Amino acid sequence: MKAIAVSLALCLVVGAAYAQSPAKTPRAPSCTAEATTKTLAGAAKTSFMKKCETDAVTACDTAAADKKLSGAAKTSFTKKCVTDSIGS
Repeated sequence: MKAIAVSLALCLVVGAAYAQSPAKTPRAPSCTAEATTKTLAGAAKTSFMKKCETDAVTACDTAAADKKLSGAAKTSFTKKCVTDSIGS
């Protein structure tokens, strides 16, 4: 019974934290979308995507450091951030 009460309290705290989070800011277009807009193909596209991914990793690592994340939280945040930046 105590475990259920603790779980419920944790859910309420996490839910309140998400409810207070600021609205998402508009993001820059993904690397894939930008490469398509620039009509890149072949070696030019490969080079552009590689540089864009490197830039995304650097930016995401900096953002994770600013949020003082470490361990699994940093890895998860960075992976999602880079995936969002590169696009599909």
